[in-house]
Amino acid sequence: MSKVCQITGKTALSGNNVSHSKRRTKRKFDVNLFTRKFYWAEQDCWISLNISAAGLRVINKIGLDAALKNAAEKGYLNA
Repeated sequence: MSKVCQITGKTALSGNNVSHSKRRTKRKFDVNLFTRKFYWAEQDCWISLNISAAGLRVINKIGLDAALKNAAEKGYLNA
């Protein structure tokens, strides 16, 4: 699975390592991803999601069902 949040759609960003002499080399800023299992009461089942810390805050704020519905509308959730 690629490093993409299934709720917010966040992906890795690219940037630079900057040394003391100001020499720049490319680097990647990865997403803070982890796998969590949630109980989906509407479907009466457990689901496993790869979500970022921001995605977890979204679920805590608006609820799992609304977050899954928004992610499906935007195409982040590949089910």
